[in-house]
Parts: sequence; structure tokens; C-alpha cells
Amino acid sequence: ENTLQKTSAPSSTNSLDAFISPNTLNLSSFTKLLKKLQEIHPEASRDKIVDALLEVRKNNKGILSGLSISSIVERTSVIL
Repeated sequence: ENTLQKTSAPSSTNSLDAFISPNTLNLSSFTKLLKKLQEIHPEASRDKIVDALLEVRKNNKGILSGLSISSIVERTSVIL
């Protein structure tokens, strides 16, 4: 019945939906990651950061799970 109550997410873009899969990164982690990357790279747009994260995922056999947040930040920063 009410098993899918996690539908109230902050306004998001399609790239966010494409980026997150249930087994990869939860919304809280994604939000922290995005915030951290925006602090490090204030010149980069949100879309550019998401594209860089997608590239990191692609370069890591299509998954981000198993990588630490700091490792994801480092790899994304290299791309940005």
C-alpha cells in the first residue's frame, strides 16, 4: 500500500534522476557530494558537476558504490 513514500524529493532535474539508482547513492549522500563539489568548484554549474559525476561513474565500471565520498570528489575534481 504505502510502500513508496520516498517520493517527496526537493525539486530535481532529470540528470539527478538518471544519476541516482537505489543501490548506488542515496539522496542525502548525493546532496552532500554536490554541495561539497560546488564549494570546491564555484565556477562549475550544477549540470557540469552532475556530468562529471556521471563520467566518474562510467569510468568506474558504471557504479559509484564502493568508492568513498572523498575519492569521488577527487576524481570528479580532476574532470572539472
